[in-house]
Amino acid sequence: LPSSSCCCGYWHVCKRRMLSGLSLSHCFTLSLLLSTTIILSTRAFTLVPRAIIHTSSTCHYKGRFIVRNIIMSASQPSSDPLADVGLPAPLLLGSASYTRKLILKEMGVKYHKLVRPIDEKGLGDRSKDAPPDLVLTLGKAKMDHLVNEIKAGNCKDDMPKANDDGTQEWVVLTGDQVVTCNGQILEKPESIEEARDFVSRYAKHPPATVGSCVLTHLPSGIQVSGVDTATIHFKPTVPADLIDKLIELDEPIMSCAGGLMIEHPLTREHVENIDGTEDSVMGLSKDLVLKLLGELSEKLKGASK
Repeated sequence: LPSSSCCCGYWHVCKRRMLSGLSLSHCFTLSLLLSTTIILSTRAFTLVPRAIIHTSSTCHYKGRFIVRNIIMSASQPSSDPLADVGLPAPLLLGSASYTRKLILKEMGVKYHKLVRPIDEKGLGDRSKDAPPDLVLTLGKAKMDHLVNEIKAGNCKDDMPKANDDGTQEWVVLTGDQVVTCNGQILEKPESIEEARDFVSRYAKHPPATVGSCVLTHLPSGIQVSGVDTATIHFKPTVPADLIDKLIELDEPIMSCAGGLMIEHPLTREHVENIDGTEDSVMGLSKDLVLKLLGELSEKLKGASK
């Protein structure tokens, strides 16, 4: 039976978020492999019937979990996108976003988190800049700051000693995302009241996510970037207390652009359809990342001739 104590709404005996990071295809694979799944958690021990495995791109992140080897092997990607195009690993991820980490993990991209925050509010003009221009400005500003910190030697303690090839060659990724609704740019809400206001608009005016991805190769400095968008069409059933329900579950609404947590089942049940991909809505388009990795690889090959 569904329970409000469980973020996925289906596992009535698990406390919260024990099974994390399984994509829709991975969950479907598990449902074929297993009639029951044993999940061991620091919080609980439970048998989860196959019929109620929740097919979501993520079942969130605050619970710690250990899963049987068969589950872990079923959830492993079949290839390494960095190796596929001859780029060094691990990728240096200049983002603290959990969903970006999850998406890279689903893609099979090895990464090492390396974040140096900037003052985003002081950059760009929200009243004049087109959303794609704004997110590229912010993504590139984050990149410039992080690369300068690396070059200045201010990240030595946080950097891997060497990449998988034993060299000091890196690919760095940064990005930014905003939500647009009815012609207005919405960033991360500054208060619960603002988050409620954002979400109250979505049934009448479909929001769109606009996300940038910037890749820079070090030490060459070669850079590629791009933007991906997705539009979310909500049903007229979006409840006025949706934000309050998510906050009760300790969800990180305040860190989501537009207060939009599309991956959560409480939000998902009110979504009619998405023009675009869910990973783009969640902050990082897999298709865009793969495209940019290919472009960066080609530029590096051209520069070496």
